[in-house]
Parts: sequence; structure tokens; C-alpha cells
Amino acid sequence: MKFILAKKVNMSQIFDEKGNVIPVTIVKAGPVQITQVKTEEKDGYKAVQVGFGARNKLKKPLQGHLRGIGNFRWLREFPLGKKEKEKDEWKRGQKITVEIFKKGDLVTIEGTSKGKGFQGVVKRYGFKGSSASHGTKDRLRAPGSIGATTPQRVIPGRKMAGRMGNDNITLKKIKVVRVDKEKNQLYLQGALPGSRNSLLKIISE
Repeated sequence: MKFILAKKVNMSQIFDEKGNVIPVTIVKAGPVQITQVKTEEKDGYKAVQVGFGARNKLKKPLQGHLRGIGNFRWLREFPLGKKEKEKDEWKRGQKITVEIFKKGDLVTIEGTSKGKGFQGVVKRYGFKGSSASHGTKDRLRAPGSIGATTPQRVIPGRKMAGRMGNDNITLKKIKVVRVDKEKNQLYLQGALPGSRNSLLKIISE
């Protein structure tokens, strides 16, 4: 299992050998450092916790947890499957760089989509809205009826206005188009969730 944390940089496009345009998202992947290795005997499950990014100040409990390693902005865990054997190379303080990936790898991306605040049904679900004539006033983007008379309540799951975005998104089988070892960058095909400088988890079997 290969994994790393990355920060979204921007979108761009590159050309392949045949001259076809490939849209890519450039991410700064690592280097990350292992901060804790969890085992079934001690923690009840197997996982590797890594740190990424830098920050100036840490609270005292976190200072003790990261003593001797560094001040990290993000800490994330990557669970190890039960079928995966214990590996001696997972050690506290070990660094993981972008070199573990190669061109053509298919990876899974986990990120948080852009938050768009409280939105109405037209933007949130694509409702058509009311007509702009024949006596319609101030009801162009209204949801309309939200239920029948008999239950006298709103049925659960009804599409209504509410918070939009800021959801956990998982994309599978994203192709690694290019690996830049000098800049610690990965070129991943297509668009990825989140805004610039947002955190992404990259996982590959």
C-alpha cells in the first residue's frame, strides 16, 4: 500500500506523445513523515499516522506527541487492511516522498469540496423555478409545494434549501500523468475536489 498527503496547487494541461491535450491537477505531494504506527495489540487496529506541512505553534499535548519530529500542520491516518502483513519499514520518523509513485499509477483521492454556504433549491438541486410572467412575483426561485396535506409534515429527504458543498469526496482510479521528483509534485488527470492549498489524501494499492 502506498499513501501520501498532498496540497492542491492548480490546474493545467499537458500534451501526450500523440498531441492530445490532457487536463491535469498539479499537487505538491509530501514529503510526509510518519508520526505514529498503530498496531492491533496496542490500539486495536493497524494504521500509519503521518504529518504534513508546517506550523509555528503547537499545543502541549501535540508537542509531546510530535517530540523530536517536527511541527506539522496536518496529521492524518491511513488504515492498513487486515490482509496486509506487518511491515518493518513503517517506523516513527520515517519520511515518505513522491518517489513512491510512478507514471501510470491509478490512485484514490480523498478531499473536501468547496463550501458554498446556504443555497436555494435552484442552485443546490437545479430546480427550474416558477415562470417569470402571468402574475408571478417574488417566486421565481421558490421551491414550490413541499408536501401533501395528509401527513401534515415534511417528508424526510425532501429537497430543500440548505448548506451546499464542504463534503467529503472520494475519487477512484485517478491516473498519475507525471511525477516531478525535484519539486515534489504529482500531475493527476482531471479535476480534484477542494480549493487551492486544500489537503488531499492520495492512496494506491
